[in-house]
Amino acid sequence: MNTGSDRGTHGSAAEDAATEATAASDAGTAAEAAEETPHVSKAPAFIKRNRSLHLSWQVGVFIVGLAVIGAGIAMLVLPGPGWVAIFAGLAIWATEFAWAHLVLRWTRRKVTEAAQKALDPKVRRRNIILTSVGLAVAGALIGFYLWKYGLVMPWSLKDQ
Repeated sequence: MNTGSDRGTHGSAAEDAATEATAASDAGTAAEAAEETPHVSKAPAFIKRNRSLHLSWQVGVFIVGLAVIGAGIAMLVLPGPGWVAIFAGLAIWATEFAWAHLVLRWTRRKVTEAAQKALDPKVRRRNIILTSVGLAVAGALIGFYLWKYGLVMPWSLKDQ
């Protein structure tokens, strides 16, 4: 193993450049290693020391995360930030469960990729065209309905 202690203080420029390149590659692998480190529970130390207390903590985290995700699913059809709540519940689960941490990391990666793809000028142009066509079709259908049946308010309906 070369620790570099045998090298004098008068190293060549090539050796210095090689050392800097090695340090830079080590920093890159350190970032990758940090991403691949095993999942560690975020519970306080006194809870982790006692197995039954830690299991109770995990059950509590699971229930809270499930409640937040359930509220998010309800908010998909009701007013409210449904997807934000679902991802928040997943983040709560990710504090204790490795599988949720992996799902959250995968989701973040996919959302970032989708955001980058949406910024592509060709995709933006296509989306603007499709939205314009959809609005024109919806406007034509609403205009046809109003021409055919007129605008009748619900409180003005006559008993039939």
